[in-house]
Amino acid sequence: MEPHDHQHSPPTSPPSSTTTTSSTCCKCGGPTAFAAPPPTWSEISPPPTYRPIRAPAINIPPNNHSQQAIILAPVPQSQKVPLVSPSYHFQIPTKIIQSPDDLRRFHDSDSCKNFLGFVVALSESIRCHKISDPCHQSETINSIISILETLTQWIEEIPPAQQTARYGNLSYRTWHNRLTETSDSLMLRFLPDDLQSATIEIVPYFTDSFGNSSRIDYGTGHETNFAAWLYCLTRLGLIKEEDYQAVVARVFVKYLELMRKLQSVYCLEPAGSHGVWGLDDYHFLPFIFGSSQLIDHRYMKPKSIHNQDILDNFSNEYMYLACVGFVKKVKKGLFAEHSPLLDDISGVPNWNKVNSGLLKMYRVEVLEKVPIMQHFLFGWLIKWYSLYSSL
Repeated sequence: MEPHDHQHSPPTSPPSSTTTTSSTCCKCGGPTAFAAPPPTWSEISPPPTYRPIRAPAINIPPNNHSQQAIILAPVPQSQKVPLVSPSYHFQIPTKIIQSPDDLRRFHDSDSCKNFLGFVVALSESIRCHKISDPCHQSETINSIISILETLTQWIEEIPPAQQTARYGNLSYRTWHNRLTETSDSLMLRFLPDDLQSATIEIVPYFTDSFGNSSRIDYGTGHETNFAAWLYCLTRLGLIKEEDYQAVVARVFVKYLELMRKLQSVYCLEPAGSHGVWGLDDYHFLPFIFGSSQLIDHRYMKPKSIHNQDILDNFSNEYMYLACVGFVKKVKKGLFAEHSPLLDDISGVPNWNKVNSGLLKMYRVEVLEKVPIMQHFLFGWLIKWYSLYSSL
């Protein structure tokens, strides 16, 4: 603040019959007896009326209602995923959610509760485990990892186009077109003969898990579709509960590596980013899984994200640290300014509270947002009304 080297009262002068009107100091905003300076704008088009402030207000959360909803929401609980059985009625999944009423109906359904319970179960499976810890890997898990490695290899085969635009490299469309054209054959790598007809339903979830080829963007809605694809495979019995740790530590880690490469090589635009008040411009689930990994860790606390040595040495083992490290790499300036929400979370006393808070936040900020969930797909494996009806 500038030193008060100015006066709020005019110099002493003989009394006058003219009454001096009180005004506002143009330097500090305090009351002054000086007359207001003449306006610098035209009287025909004056500026809008506003309350003078001494400093600009920055980093104000955009929606206090969402914060209150997160605080009051119960912590989601894990649920077992019910398996489907013959006869199968696979169908092309479609978009149904168009309004807040549709969204409320979805959240009241068994489908939503069980899908969210599946995400919680994945989070619990990786609790207190490093990425490199040994875990059960089925043939299905190995096949999915191989598919993701194939998609990563395509990036090397399809270099980015030379263009001046900051976001949206057009070569991404070539990559995505190849994904769409080969997705059926990719699914047949692990689908048994009696479930090969499921491609009609699971392929749309899969192809929408890596961004939108028209907008050349990616966000938490696409990430949720990948989780929905894994959920469908679980309903089919191809992924079992003993695979859950590998789903997170092997499959999801490989998926995250692929998406980071797609984002950096093809400059995918963040879809529906919250700006500085989001966790990340692209992802949410790795923060949930990563915070679960660190629960009850003897040395690393939420505030440890501010220690660069910890980020450098342990990001390869803990997803939360890897995500924070990525944010610090791609965003410039003070961490508290470009990522105030992550900075606030670092003040939480333990990882258990961080994990439960992020699970509640995922429901409110992702699964309860029409702009995100209007793209969610419903078919026979994820039903619009009830998970348990007409199986």
